[in-house]
Formats: sequence, structure tokens, C-alpha cells
Amino acid sequence: MKDYKFCKESRVMRTSRVFPNDVNNHNTLFGGRLMSDIDQVASISAAKHSRRDCVTASTDSVDFLHPIRPTDSVYFESYVTWTGTSSMEVFVKVISENLKTGERKVAATALLTFVALDEHNRPAAVPRVVPETIEETKLHETASERAMARSVRKKESKALASFISMNDPWDYRLELMSNYM
Repeated sequence: MKDYKFCKESRVMRTSRVFPNDVNNHNTLFGGRLMSDIDQVASISAAKHSRRDCVTASTDSVDFLHPIRPTDSVYFESYVTWTGTSSMEVFVKVISENLKTGERKVAATALLTFVALDEHNRPAAVPRVVPETIEETKLHETASERAMARSVRKKESKALASFISMNDPWDYRLELMSNYM
């Protein structure tokens, strides 16, 4: 395996249409549907970069910028912007295009982190990534700050998880009573 790859080597592009079963009561694309599509294209970028099985480690951000309507097509573009030892940050941009007027908007952006796995399902080394375009370079240059923020957020999430109850809801009264005994 070579020790580096260009962002473009992991680029994935997909266009889809918005159908009636894809929209919510506001007649806009369900956010969950969009998030599922984002995860799918991002996972392909991670696999293309690492040429390994990959798992989603985190969805760092999904920013909904403009609603997507049934009159739109939805274009997804993803690529690896930064790598750690076994982790990869993947950027996804979502562009809506009104199929009658041709008006295009950046409807959403997302950043996800994936981890490459070896044949024993343990983290595996990935090649570093080399940006070429202005967009790729900007994302690459700002990635280390996002990686530090992810690390802090993960520690905070683990700390919070230690306080989260795993009891069934009907056991809630028993838990309350044990606090007073």
C-alpha cells in the first residue's frame, strides 16, 4: 500500500431524486433520510481511500442549510479530507437543484469520521491524504482542530454515558426509591 493518496481518489458522486415517501409534513426531504444517504456515500469514500472495511466512528456535523423539496434533485459529493493512524475524516456536500429552473444551492454539509478495520476487526493503518484543490486544502488545513474537538467530545460522551440509566422505564420507581434508602 502506498503511504499517501489524493483526495480525488476517494471522491464519490451520486445524484438522486426526491420522491413523495422521502418528505415530511413540511413537504421537504426528511433529515434522517438525508443523513442516511450522507453516511452511505461517506462510507464508500472511506473504503476507497483505505481499501478496507470501515465503520462510522462519528458523525461530527450535519448542517442543514436549505430545505430540499420534491421539485429538486439531490447531488452528494464526498471525499476523505484528513487521516489519522486508522481514522479518516470524510466531507460530504449536498447540492439541491430545482429540476424546472436549474437553480442550485448547497443544501447541506457534513463531516464524518470512519475507522478502517483489519481482518480481525481491529483498527488498521490508512494512507495519509494529499489535497489538491482550494476546497480540499481548506478542509485539510482545518482538520486537526476538528480532530482535537472530536477527541474532547468523545471523552465528554463517555463521561456522560456513565450516568445514563440502562434500566427499563418501569424500573424507574425502584431506582428513585434506592436513592432515598
